[in-house]
Amino acid sequence: MTEAVLSEVEGLTVSRAGHMGRLVLDRPRKLNALDAGLAQGISQALDAWRDDDSVQVVLIESSSARAFCAGGDLRAIREALLAEGPQRAFTLMDRAYDTMRQLAAYPKPVVSFLDGITMGGGVGLGCHVSWRVVTERSVLAMPETGIGLVPDAGGSWLLSRAQGLAGLRLALTGGRMDARQAVAMGFADIHAPSEELDNLRAALAHTLPEQVFASMQAEGTAGAGVALPPELEQCYTAATVAEVIERLKACDLPEARQDLEDMARASPFSLEAAWHGWHRAREMDTLDAAFEVERRLVQLVLERPDIAEGIRARLVDRDNAPVWQPARLEDIPAPALQGVRAL
Repeated sequence: MTEAVLSEVEGLTVSRAGHMGRLVLDRPRKLNALDAGLAQGISQALDAWRDDDSVQVVLIESSSARAFCAGGDLRAIREALLAEGPQRAFTLMDRAYDTMRQLAAYPKPVVSFLDGITMGGGVGLGCHVSWRVVTERSVLAMPETGIGLVPDAGGSWLLSRAQGLAGLRLALTGGRMDARQAVAMGFADIHAPSEELDNLRAALAHTLPEQVFASMQAEGTAGAGVALPPELEQCYTAATVAEVIERLKACDLPEARQDLEDMARASPFSLEAAWHGWHRAREMDTLDAAFEVERRLVQLVLERPDIAEGIRARLVDRDNAPVWQPARLEDIPAPALQGVRAL
């Protein structure tokens, strides 16, 4: 299979340079939103290069400095959900999850340039690979609770591996990380100036990543340097989401007030699902095991009205006024909570 044939996939450019296979996400107007077709195209290229000895390293990046990948194609997911139902929507999302797991398990080194916005599905594409490079333009997040979804794409695994309860906080609030924070949280390895990406790309065409990055020091060490203030950490040691919120209300820190505002915009059911997903991922031994829990949580939320409503409010009508069902944590039916906690 030639690179020309592989490049026939809409939104993906596939090429070779020296011993490097290069995958360029090229849907700039959609911030490289990941759909099933794009995911399939990436998988086909990886399959073609797996046993090709002339390909020693794979680079995945964006054609635009604005975004590596802002997440899944949520408009397409919503359309499938409304027209064909939850199972069809999940099938589309699951195709992307397969590609993310393929990248994570790839037998050759994979490098990602996480330049610009990297959220949700973008984290799944770029943050489970061998070498992850962020720049001063990088913004990373798992903002799913704000659209009625749940941290997925292996995001719960990464968030659960961060020091203390900083990852749980981000799972619930959808908070953003800059490059330094992404390295410290374990979402990235190397913090490089954006003007160095061309040089790094050229070097990777003839030199293996461990040599290219050997002289580059990451800002911080994964899992260190992201500890929450003790008062804030104490809020997240609570036994339930509702108790976290009550503790935040009693906390005088400005971060606590911001967290309350962020969670007030989120789907109550998604907060419960995110809480459970993070704690379950913390118990898991492998990324694949965390993916399986996430998949089941995603199937649960797709059965509920919040995700279609959240996508409508945030991305379609952009009124930022979703009507969650239910609107309060305390009104979530006990059987629904039991369904989450049984996973």
